[in-house]
Amino acid sequence: MKWEVVMGLEVHAELSTNTKIFCGCSAKFGGEPNTYVCDVCTGMPGTLPVLNQAVVESAVKLGLALECDITSPNRFDRKNYFYPDLPKAYQVSQLYSPICQNGKMELDGGTVRIRQIHMEEDAGKLLHTDGYTQMDYNRAGVPLLEIVSQPDFRTTEEVIAYLEQLREILVYLGICDGKMQEGSMRADVNLSVRPIGEEKFGTRTETKNLNSFKAISRAIAHETARQIEILEKGGEITQETRRWDDDKGESYSMRSKENSHDYRYFPEPDLPPVYIDEEWLARLRSEQPEFAHQKRQRYQSEHCLSPKDAAILTQHKPIAELFDRLVALSDNPRESFNLITIELMRLMNTLGVAPQELQVAPEKLAVLISLVTGGKINRNAYKQAVAAVYTTGCDPQEYIKANNLMMQETDSTAILDVAKSVIAENPTAVEEYRSGKQKAFGFLMGQMMKKLGNNANPELAKKTLSEYLDEI
Repeated sequence: MKWEVVMGLEVHAELSTNTKIFCGCSAKFGGEPNTYVCDVCTGMPGTLPVLNQAVVESAVKLGLALECDITSPNRFDRKNYFYPDLPKAYQVSQLYSPICQNGKMELDGGTVRIRQIHMEEDAGKLLHTDGYTQMDYNRAGVPLLEIVSQPDFRTTEEVIAYLEQLREILVYLGICDGKMQEGSMRADVNLSVRPIGEEKFGTRTETKNLNSFKAISRAIAHETARQIEILEKGGEITQETRRWDDDKGESYSMRSKENSHDYRYFPEPDLPPVYIDEEWLARLRSEQPEFAHQKRQRYQSEHCLSPKDAAILTQHKPIAELFDRLVALSDNPRESFNLITIELMRLMNTLGVAPQELQVAPEKLAVLISLVTGGKINRNAYKQAVAAVYTTGCDPQEYIKANNLMMQETDSTAILDVAKSVIAENPTAVEEYRSGKQKAFGFLMGQMMKKLGNNANPELAKKTLSEYLDEI
C-alpha cells in the first residue's frame, strides 16, 4: 500500500522585544540563571500583568505579512497546567480570540493556509544534570508568537520551504532574530499518514520543539516510517506528543495528546480585551517592508540576476539592503553584486564578521565602483581601496590619492612600447603563444603589468598586447 503524509505546523517565534510580555524584566537571551525575573513573571500572589504594546505591534506586523484578518477586539486566556517551567501553573495565551486569523503564505509549490497567529508567554528552562533538575526562569514570560498552519503539507521539502520563508519574514520585519539554535524559532510537527486517495485524516502525533531544519527533516522521516510500520502490521496510531532526540535519531512518547478541555481554558481575568485602532493598523500596513522572496523576484526581473545570485543577496537582510543602496547609487547591479559577494564577503570571512553585523558606508563603495568602471583605477587598486574603506572607514578618494593608486596609464604609445619590450625579452613565450598555448599570453601580460605598475590600465594593456602579437 502507498501512503500519503499529512502535516501541519505550529511555529513558536520568540520576539526581539527589550522586555517580557507582561512585566519589565529583560527579554535578552542567556544571562545568569534566574536574574531576569520578578514577582510578575514568577507568579507571586497579588501581582498583575501589564501587556507590552511592542508584542501586539509585532503580532499585527506578522499578521499583515501573512495576509491575515486582524481580530479586534482580541483577548487572552489562561491555559492551566502543572509543570515547573511556569511557577504560576498556567500560561497566558490566546485560544478563543487570537489576534490574527485566516492568513496564507504563497510558495512555489502552492498556498499554505495560516489558521491563526496568537500571542503568549514562553515558559522557563529545565536544566537536567547529574540526576536532578534545576529551573531557570529567565525565559519565563518572554513573548512568543505562535503561528499555526492548516494541515497543508505533504512533503518535507514543502515544510522546509515554508519555514525558511517564515523565518525570512520574521527577520525582515525585525521582530525575531530567527536564531533557531537559541530557540528563537522552533517548530512542532503534527503528522499523520493515510492511504493515497483516502480523504479522511489519520490519527496524528505532535513532535515538539524542533529547532533546526536538519532535525525537522529527520524527525519527519522517522515519524512517517514509524507510523507506516505500525499501520502495515495492523496496529493503531496513538494520538500523543513526542520528543525528538537528534543525537539518537529517534523520538519517544512524552504524554498522550491533550485537547483544549484538558487545559481548562478560561478568559484571562487580569487582562482586558485588546482593541486595534484602525489608524494604527493603517500605519503598520504602510510600513511593511519588501520581503526576501519579493526581493529575489525583483532582482531576477530588474537586475537580471540568477536565482542563485538573488538568493545569496537576500539570505541576510543587511546584505540585501546594502545591495539595494549600492545599485541606487551606482546604477550598476552586476558590479554591486560582485563587490558584495567577492570583496566584502571575503573580508568578512577573514575578519570573522557575521552578515548581521555588516557596517560599511554604501556611498563610499559607490565611489569606488564609479572609479573602477570608469577606468580611473585598476582592479588591484580597487580591491585594495575596498578593503581600506571596509576596515577603516576612510574616504576612498583620499586613500587612492595618498597611495598613488589614481590616474592609470592610458597613453597607448607608452603601453605599446612596453608591449614591444616584453615581446623582445621573451621570445620563447611568444613562440608558445603562436603555437596555441594560451598560458603564454597570461605570462606576457604579467610581464607587462610588472613594467607598467599599479597605475596601468589592464584592459588597454591586454588589448595592445593582443593586437601587437597578431600584427607581428
